[in-house]
Amino acid sequence: MAELRAHLTGLGYSDVRTLLQSGNAVFTAPQAPTADVAQAIEATLATAYGRDLKVMVRTADEMRTVIDANPLNVEHPSRFLVTFYARPVDAALLADIDTEAWQPDEMAVGGREIYFNLPRGIAEAKLPLLVDRALKVTGTARNWNTVTKLLAIADEG
Repeated sequence: MAELRAHLTGLGYSDVRTLLQSGNAVFTAPQAPTADVAQAIEATLATAYGRDLKVMVRTADEMRTVIDANPLNVEHPSRFLVTFYARPVDAALLADIDTEAWQPDEMAVGGREIYFNLPRGIAEAKLPLLVDRALKVTGTARNWNTVTKLLAIADEG
């Protein structure tokens, strides 16, 4: 995580903080669209590590909206995922997934995120895999504990 902080600082971002060894960082960037910030970080990481790594960037306000817009009940934060995507989720691509067949697991689409309540645990969950195959785009999932901690870190700064 020290390397990630160094890369972000090298891009001119300030107040760089990371969360454990999760690959997540909170920082202050000059006013720019989040897509541009993500692209700059991806380019820096590609140069540093010789491979393409997808980066999802959300502002503190966007993270707050993700949390506030959650339509599902969070009984076990470690078994609740939010998958973040770079672009809005095309819900039509998910129409063929019979979510009732996977209960008690459940999901909800919201903007550039998909929420998953996975009461049997993340390791056993099939619904997120089906969604990934249907969407054919790269997303990154974080459990509810991580999502809320990231916003708390952003609010501290």
